[in-house]
Amino acid sequence: ESITKGTYSFVIALILVLIWMYFYYGRAGLYADVALSLNILLIFGLLSGLGAVLTLPGIAGIVLTIGMSVDANVLIFERVREEIYREKGQKQAIADGFSNALSSILDANATTGVTALVLFIFGTGPIKGFATTLLIGILTSLFTAIFITRMLVEWYISSGKKLEFSTPLTKNLFRNLSISFLSKRNVSYIISGSFIFIAIFSLFINNLNQGVDFVGGRSYVVRFENPVNQLEIQQKLAESLGNAEVKTFGADNQLKITTNYKVDIDDSSIDDEINGILYSDLNYLIDSSINYDSFVNGDENKAVGIMSSIKVGPTIADDIKTNSFIAVIGSLIFVFLYILIRFKNWQFSLGAVSAVFHDVMVVLGIFSLAYKIMPFNMEINQAFIAAVLTVIGYSLNDTVVVFDRIREYRNINTSWEITRVVNTALNSTLSRTLNTSFTTLLVLLTIFIFGGESIRGFMFALIIGVIIGTYSSVFVATPIMFDTLKKSR
Repeated sequence: ESITKGTYSFVIALILVLIWMYFYYGRAGLYADVALSLNILLIFGLLSGLGAVLTLPGIAGIVLTIGMSVDANVLIFERVREEIYREKGQKQAIADGFSNALSSILDANATTGVTALVLFIFGTGPIKGFATTLLIGILTSLFTAIFITRMLVEWYISSGKKLEFSTPLTKNLFRNLSISFLSKRNVSYIISGSFIFIAIFSLFINNLNQGVDFVGGRSYVVRFENPVNQLEIQQKLAESLGNAEVKTFGADNQLKITTNYKVDIDDSSIDDEINGILYSDLNYLIDSSINYDSFVNGDENKAVGIMSSIKVGPTIADDIKTNSFIAVIGSLIFVFLYILIRFKNWQFSLGAVSAVFHDVMVVLGIFSLAYKIMPFNMEINQAFIAAVLTVIGYSLNDTVVVFDRIREYRNINTSWEITRVVNTALNSTLSRTLNTSFTTLLVLLTIFIFGGESIRGFMFALIIGVIIGTYSSVFVATPIMFDTLKKSR
């Protein structure tokens, strides 16, 4: 059921993104759609060829890849539109647009690629799966955006036809903006500082809703006479056991039930208590002739009841925590060094890493505040790690594109004050920032709404991450870079 819903929601999301690209960029958007479709085909083809298992972390990698693939085409088309506004000829405008966008595309993908490579080397389990998918996606995105889109565009204009990069509704959208972003940075510091303070306070008071992956727990395989509804049983057990993860295990009449109910109490009486809860909550699905002892203690050949049970200690979970922490910190160090080398100022590195820290803390804070009141599961598990990694990747991608434009304007307009350089760069990239964020959110919201209960908490983390990541690239990373750079000068 989850796979079917996930597939449908993914297809719906993809169709909406393809429609949006055509609506915003006209015929050029159709060529971007072809490149995006080919990109997804290549990703799934390579994953299939490698025999990779598609898990929630893998899905996170694909969603981030789609965002980056759309972003690359948006960057190219926005630069082409800028050249057209300067009244260059069509061929020259397209050539210059692709050339000028290349630096931003390579820097953004290289930054995310460095992160993915470090995660692949140092990560385990879900982190390695996420990194594998992301590395494949980065390569296919670069290929399709830089080569396939350009090939289609140049094929069309080679016959002398005029190619539009906008529609009548979007032609002058976001053009000639002059918003003074930096004048609002003190307000953004207060807002962001408040977010982080509330997040840290909530983490101390409420903690997080840690799943079996992190604190250990008990797992039971239960068989019934007839096929059962997994979601119905999960909702029923949640009333008695709190956190209860229920999955179809093999046939439709068999479930795997995992819970961290009283996992910190090492006493056989807790096992008896959980057995009693399972029997009392599930006996309406079992023949009345099956008593408690038969349900709990029968042999493996029995038709119904508990087939097997196991208690999982937190030792493995501690390893996952440790490896996750090392992988994330390691990737941020490498990203800091990469940005330092590329932009030749440590202030750019500080701004990017500060924005990442801000985004992760806000996501953790929201999960800490909301897990008791939200109508869906907000458990901290291996899939959540993948969601946080996606937030990091998206935040870095967004920030580096803005920084790249700032660097470009600094080199071209050497007489401009740094305030003017930064504000102009932010205004010129605003169309790209909002376009990429909108298309990524379109994918995430569609999967969140139509993708089924099992994936909802995971998608919620990604949605929050994309919104916060878009905000932080403009109102956290750039102001911090600006203030520290101004002081050092």
